Amino acid sequence: MQITTPYFILEQADEVTEEIKKSRFITYLAPTKGRSAAETFVREIKAKHADARHNCWAFVAGRPEDGQQYGFSDDGEPSGTAGKPMLNCLIGSGMGELTVVVTRYYGGIKLGTGGLVRAYSGGLQELLKRVSKVECLIYTEVTLTCDYSQISTIENLFSVYNGKILHTDYGTDVAMQLEIDARCCDEFITALTNKTNGQVIAKIAE
Repeated sequence: MQITTPYFILEQADEVTEEIKKSRFITYLAPTKGRSAAETFVREIKAKHADARHNCWAFVAGRPEDGQQYGFSDDGEPSGTAGKPMLNCLIGSGMGELTVVVTRYYGGIKLGTGGLVRAYSGGLQELLKRVSKVECLIYTEVTLTCDYSQISTIENLFSVYNGKILHTDYGTDVAMQLEIDARCCDEFITALTNKTNGQVIAKIAE
């Protein structure tokens, strides 16, 4: 069964730098769609700061509630002091498809378990408060065939239902491949059938 509920994602990447007891913490937050993109972003930051003591990270690579898309690492810090607290912040934000990497340049003063949790979470919490987010709609792909005279009727309808054209073939008839807001796909198909008196039937793509 397809999940149709939209969720929010980051509009753009952001970063913040803090100095805590002589250690420098650089927090990078970026939109990443899928585990591959999340892992690539982590590798990029680790390569950029290869000389740092730690590059700890966490990601929610898909829908915010999909635990299969979670990942985190303490990267040498005491267990539970970096990756997991950052993951909890990401989950708490309600957003999906985002990754955080916190680079630490050690300043020689130990922060203790609680201090580390606050240090690794602090920059991320600041970013999550100030970043812009956009709604990520879930779409269902539909196909249909119509006469040229029916195109305007169809275009008017799919604009009402958050639709967009993926592909159009202009032959003897017009074959259209569309994406419709998954929450109202059935409603769109019914409305299309009614508007065209049953002459145009939209089908959900396999």
